[in-house]
Amino acid sequence: MKKIIIISIVILCLVIPQNAFSTTQSGQITTSTGNSGSPIQLNKKTFSWTDRVYITIYAPDFNSDPNIIDEIGVTTDDKITVSTSGNSIPYRLAETGPNTGIFSGYVTLTGDPTLKGPTGVDGQGTNPTGIQSTCNPICGPTNGFLPSTRNDGVTVSFEYNRNTVITGSGLIRWNTGNVEWLQPSYPVNSQATLQITDPDMNLNPDAVDKFDTNVWSDSDSGGIKLAMTETGPSTGVFQGTVYFTTDLSSSGSRVHVTSGDTVTAEYTDTTLPLPYSPSDQQRITATTIAGTSIPPLEQVVSGNAKILDSEGKSLDKVNVNQQIQVVSDVTNQENKDQPFAYLVQIQDNNGITVSLSWITGAMTPKQTLNLGQSWLPNMPGAYTAQIFVWQSIANPNALSPPLSIHIQVS
Repeated sequence: MKKIIIISIVILCLVIPQNAFSTTQSGQITTSTGNSGSPIQLNKKTFSWTDRVYITIYAPDFNSDPNIIDEIGVTTDDKITVSTSGNSIPYRLAETGPNTGIFSGYVTLTGDPTLKGPTGVDGQGTNPTGIQSTCNPICGPTNGFLPSTRNDGVTVSFEYNRNTVITGSGLIRWNTGNVEWLQPSYPVNSQATLQITDPDMNLNPDAVDKFDTNVWSDSDSGGIKLAMTETGPSTGVFQGTVYFTTDLSSSGSRVHVTSGDTVTAEYTDTTLPLPYSPSDQQRITATTIAGTSIPPLEQVVSGNAKILDSEGKSLDKVNVNQQIQVVSDVTNQENKDQPFAYLVQIQDNNGITVSLSWITGAMTPKQTLNLGQSWLPNMPGAYTAQIFVWQSIANPNALSPPLSIHIQVS
């Protein structure tokens, strides 16, 4: 009697989205995270040197048991490796739930403390750890640590069949920080919020990081060291609260101000992207106003422009060789002394300037002055007098819109 032998062969395939791969000359298959159909996805295209890298691999055929949470990266048939330049660790990922076929985990980048040395990224000796996980035999899905540099990359490779490897990768770069006050002005004797955004200072994704920055005012150029606290683990956004006081000296988080002061915050960024070197640093500043903030062209109000004779009487017509005054009212809108330059320019009908004169001075808060400049016309014709109010002759920032008045000389 003949025996019939039945041989059952099970072929395991990885279901991969169409057009997810390109083939290299070596025959290996690679993929990019820029392709939305890629089976390997990272949560970002560019990471900071101490960022957390979230990894997702779509591998439905490795969902071996629909009733449990499966893992990949645990055998020679489904090897996963996570690498930065010169560093790599074997890794495993866990299924996001029973029967999903989607596997995930994360690796934490730990930077390189040698890049900044003893002074640290904050000038006070604070540095990233630069540690690498010791895997026995495989790390994951959430306990992996990899060192990284300022100009690096992170790559996840998944070898699911002999000589068949797919990869996903992202860049690692330093960033330029941003400094801003959350409002353009704050009342005196109130709190102000400073915000600094710099992912490079998120040195520990599991903790709230802190560092100090400089804040000073026009009234106290020495200022304070303000503690900046991360808004949450791994946000890379830091905030500090400053109290503007007119009565007390600067101390702690308190800055002495006078109404109208400009308050400046300065952040020294020591982790700058290329083409800067690791030893370079950049001071970044932001300003706010203590007290009412008035737009530049509204700091002074000028109006009521007119022509007067030598006795102060209004003129409807002007004669040749008659001394006149070009006058207007000027009011300081600020709650502080306001230096000014009052200029009167006379032009003829062809736009040629025939006279330019000015006076300078300073107005007290809310003061109104009646200002004027004299002119002696020596020829008949149609003229235009233009009145300008500037911060000074050397600093011609306009404090109010210019005025003009027509003068007919006969």
